[in-house]
Amino acid sequence: MSSAGSTARQLTKPTDGVVSRYINRRLSTRISLWLARRRRPPSPDAVSLVAAWLVAAAGPLFAAGHPVLAGVAAQAGSVLDGVDGEIARLTGRQSRGGALLDTVLDRLADIAALLGAGLAAMKSLDPLLAALLLGLGLSGDLLVTYIHAVGEKLAGRHPALVGRIPNIAGRDTRLFILFLAGLAMAPAAGLAAIAALAYTYAVAKTVELLDYIARSEARQA
Repeated sequence: MSSAGSTARQLTKPTDGVVSRYINRRLSTRISLWLARRRRPPSPDAVSLVAAWLVAAAGPLFAAGHPVLAGVAAQAGSVLDGVDGEIARLTGRQSRGGALLDTVLDRLADIAALLGAGLAAMKSLDPLLAALLLGLGLSGDLLVTYIHAVGEKLAGRHPALVGRIPNIAGRDTRLFILFLAGLAMAPAAGLAAIAALAYTYAVAKTVELLDYIARSEARQA
């Protein structure tokens, strides 16, 4: 087993979603290891900014009628989004401030990308239907993030590690759906898929979290 391969595996996280585990990390760890060997590796915050810019750029690209480029930008940003944390761990530059910045940038970039997809959908669908899909996709996107954050605080462990349902609706998966929607030139279908997956996961994971918390409290009583 090569030391590079071992290090790459160590950069993965147990909470990684399906897309991160089987696609994104295979690319991001190689990028991170290469950057970490530079004389002056980029700061994790700088990488976070570039990753967020790429995802956010998908919004105006969708709206301007360039769905393929939009999808590629979203997926490229998703891959790069793993690099900031990997570089932080490789170079010992992890910080709570960096984690907060990354989280805020992720949400802003996601909102921009989904808004652009919604505007593109309005060109082919009834505006009210497109607005509904946008609202469901955007709220589902934010809901999953909220459940992960609050669930981890209340349950004491990441929700992806609670119950039998894996992290199938994480940011990696949602952006990959946008990527596929861009390639298929079907932003409306992408919004619908994100909404359906996010809400299904949110409801199911909430049930699992409630059961986990109830059993934890019973053991402590």
